[in-house]
Amino acid sequence: MNSLHIEDIAGHPDFRRLDTLRHGIATELRYATADNFVGHPVYAGIDCAWLRREAADALEHAAAWLAERRPGYRLLVLDALRPQRVQQRLWDELQGTPLTMYLAHPERGSIHSFGMAVDVTLLDPAGREVDMGSGFDEMTLASHPDHEAEHLALGALTAQHVAERGWLRAAMREAGFHAISTEWWHFDFGDRVAVRRDLPRVL
Repeated sequence: MNSLHIEDIAGHPDFRRLDTLRHGIATELRYATADNFVGHPVYAGIDCAWLRREAADALEHAAAWLAERRPGYRLLVLDALRPQRVQQRLWDELQGTPLTMYLAHPERGSIHSFGMAVDVTLLDPAGREVDMGSGFDEMTLASHPDHEAEHLALGALTAQHVAERGWLRAAMREAGFHAISTEWWHFDFGDRVAVRRDLPRVL
């Protein structure tokens, strides 16, 4: 398996640190805190504030597109590079529960573990997280983009929730990211098959 260790990322030319991103992108890595769906920090002692350069450049493009069309609104990165060791730990912790549907099997590899996926939301002009109708890592159907029409019809989501998710997806898609059907906050960059085949996994 083509791989790198997270400890070697800082000096690697193919990766960019999140704090070098322009256009006002904010970072709050939730897996470095207890504010995530397992309820405790999983990045303790590991510097995960990185993306592969091509994904980082695209994220800057998304932020610039958003700023031009919706002045004052910014992107907030909630997760970026997630080492394979952490993916394995999450899988082991959740194995046997329905929550594994929200995790890539460690053997196949999460796109996060290649530095080519990002979890992101919006900040309003006052710096507050925008209400998306469900929270980050809220692993329920309310978080599934492919259920938004039903939830809107049933009143579980409002038109404003759907519009805010639309702004986020529009900015990310404009920059070449791809959304997934189960998490409004998750976006992959590049073709998943090619990423897993051609790029080094971060251990």
